[in-house]
Amino acid sequence: MRAHRADCDAGQVRVRCLLVDDNSAFIETARPALAREGVTVAGIASSTAEALRQVRELRPDVVLVDIVLGDENGFDLARHLAGSGSGDGMAIIMISTGAEADYADLIAESPAAGFLPKAELSAAGILRILGQGQGD
Repeated sequence: MRAHRADCDAGQVRVRCLLVDDNSAFIETARPALAREGVTVAGIASSTAEALRQVRELRPDVVLVDIVLGDENGFDLARHLAGSGSGDGMAIIMISTGAEADYADLIAESPAAGFLPKAELSAAGILRILGQGQGD
């Protein structure tokens, strides 16, 4: 796994993320919950075009990408982000209300660092995927 810019100092989480999801109710819940845990939600996008623009502008450490973005596909966005060169050192984490097992093959074939169920979205979950969780 490549190195990511997000880090942890003396128990302080320092992660800047872009949250890509078309569900405004989820965003309204996730954004403050992540902020309470020290994750800065630097931006919100609800479409592929908006996400690509914000990645270029914000240069987040992590992009949290919903697998189903309305009529768009989160895996297509992840591939585009990974191939664009604008996200060097940036991690992509797929999120969904669905179970990981439902998407296991697609996740394995994608450039994503991992998967988090939306119900388990947290700083600890993000850091675990980035290889910076407890015991690392």
